[in-house]
Amino acid sequence: MHKYPNLLLDNQLCFALYSATNAVTRFYRFYFKELDITYSQYLVLITLWEGDCKNITDIAKILKLDLPTITPILKKLETKKLIKKSRSKQDERIILIKLTKKGIDLEDEVAKIQHKVACQTHLNPEEFNLLKNSLNDLTDAMTINDADKEDLKLNKCK
Repeated sequence: MHKYPNLLLDNQLCFALYSATNAVTRFYRFYFKELDITYSQYLVLITLWEGDCKNITDIAKILKLDLPTITPILKKLETKKLIKKSRSKQDERIILIKLTKKGIDLEDEVAKIQHKVACQTHLNPEEFNLLKNSLNDLTDAMTINDADKEDLKLNKCK
C-alpha cells in the first residue's frame, strides 16, 4: 500500500549510497582493527600523508567536516602518538597538525589495506575512477547553497 513509487526503498539513491558506504567502511574497519585506527582517523591521516603539517581548519575543510567533529578525532590520533599538535609561530590561534614518525610509518600498512578494499569492489581501475568521480560530482551537486535555502522558503524545486 503505497501512493508514491518514488518512496519505495528500492528507488532510493540515498539508501543505495548509505548501504554502499556502510559496506565499504565495514571492510576498512575489519582491517583497521589490527592497526588500532578508525575509519575517521584514517581519513585525517590521508590528508596529512598528502601534505604534512596542516592546520585543523584545513583538515576539516578537506574532509567536509566541522571543527567540533574533527577535534576528538585529532585528540585520539595524538593520544596514539600518530600526530603532534603545535601552535603557529605567525598566529598562535592556529593549531598545526604534523605526523609523528609512527604516523608516517603507518602509511605503508594502510596503503595495503586500501588496495585490498579497492580490489574487493571488483571494479577495474577505469570503473573505479569513474564511480569515484561520479560520487565526487554528486557530493558537489548536493552541497546546500543560498539558492537552495531560498527555494526551501518558497517551497520550490529546481
